[in-house]
Amino acid sequence: MWQQRWMWILWPAFLMAGVLEVLVFAFIDPHDLQWMGEPIDWSRQAVYTVSFFAFWGITSASSALTTLLSMSPFEVNRCPLHKDDRPDCCGR
Repeated sequence: MWQQRWMWILWPAFLMAGVLEVLVFAFIDPHDLQWMGEPIDWSRQAVYTVSFFAFWGITSASSALTTLLSMSPFEVNRCPLHKDDRPDCCGR
């Protein structure tokens, strides 16, 4: 079940990171980027790579939050221990 949820999170985030990459760099040249007033002296490929992973991380966080909010209360509050090993404070 968790493998399926990870795919629900990572695959759409991967696709959206690609879309964001295309949209952002259609209008911005990587050599024109600056950080705190100083030009970034990375190659274009390095800027594209770092940007893609940043976009993927941000969209993955968004997808993970959506997946978390879509879980039922039973799934969220379920005791992770086997029923024979559960303490009294852990629910059914």
